[in-house]
Amino acid sequence: MSRALARPLDHLRQLLEMIRFSHTVFALPFALLAASLAWATPLPGGQPVGFSWRQLAGILVCMVAGRSAAMAFNRLADRRIDAENPRTAGRHLPAGRLSVASVAGFTLLMSIAFVAGTLLFLPNPWPLRLATPFLAYLFGYSYAKRFTSLAHWWLGGALMLAPLGAWVALRGEVVSAHPADLMPAVWVGLAVMLWVSGFDIIYACQDAEFDRKAGLFSVPARWGVAGALRIAAACHFLMVLVLAGLPEAARAGGTPLPLGWIYYSAVAMVAVLLIYEHAIVRPDDLARVNIAFFQVNALVSMGLLLAVWIDLVV
Repeated sequence: MSRALARPLDHLRQLLEMIRFSHTVFALPFALLAASLAWATPLPGGQPVGFSWRQLAGILVCMVAGRSAAMAFNRLADRRIDAENPRTAGRHLPAGRLSVASVAGFTLLMSIAFVAGTLLFLPNPWPLRLATPFLAYLFGYSYAKRFTSLAHWWLGGALMLAPLGAWVALRGEVVSAHPADLMPAVWVGLAVMLWVSGFDIIYACQDAEFDRKAGLFSVPARWGVAGALRIAAACHFLMVLVLAGLPEAARAGGTPLPLGWIYYSAVAMVAVLLIYEHAIVRPDDLARVNIAFFQVNALVSMGLLLAVWIDLVV
């Protein structure tokens, strides 16, 4: 490989490492889950929505570009805080491996790609109309911990937009005429918000002492690590309840979902995984936070998506 090609490829690799591109596995499966349900659930008149490759491409582009823009912006906003925190001082911007200009350019490029991706849903105008407010909310999270301990739920709300956005992108006209049609996506989104908020609280336990000294707001800094883990457990308990109630809530809202015993088995699996996640992280032992954060949660999102796909086919 020539040096002329190797340098930009290495720069791209550094950017993808900075935004932890592999963590897209957290939100993307829930967007695809909502999209799968939206395609499989008949419209009020009984006719199917029908699968579309263009819509699938739009979901993938918007998910990847939106998350990448938000993560890059977060690294820009937090670069001085990261430099002061021993745990994060080695990140790309504080360590000088990437420049502020290059990360800002990447953020702008991904933001443009996100807006462009919404054009794939035309003639449905709602994705394009909502693109700017969505990005504003995503970027706003980066400043939340400077003034509120609810920052964890702000992050959860950011990922909640994934299933909501996918549903509106595929069924926007129906939602406009029948707002209750959005109910399944709201419940999926609520489950995502509780799930993400819970594991973000667990992850933030590593920085409890630093956050206190730096005057930053987080649940661990305010309530202590033990209290934070209890709050995280409560979030995950509520998440399981929401997932279990999803089919009935959708039916009550007039949008019955084609889900059965396979889905409920998957919800039970999610409960077991979350119990394991909390069992391996204790107030006096945070060594396995990364296992809980990435490996277990990747299984939760991918496993639930796979179960829904199987349930829709069987």
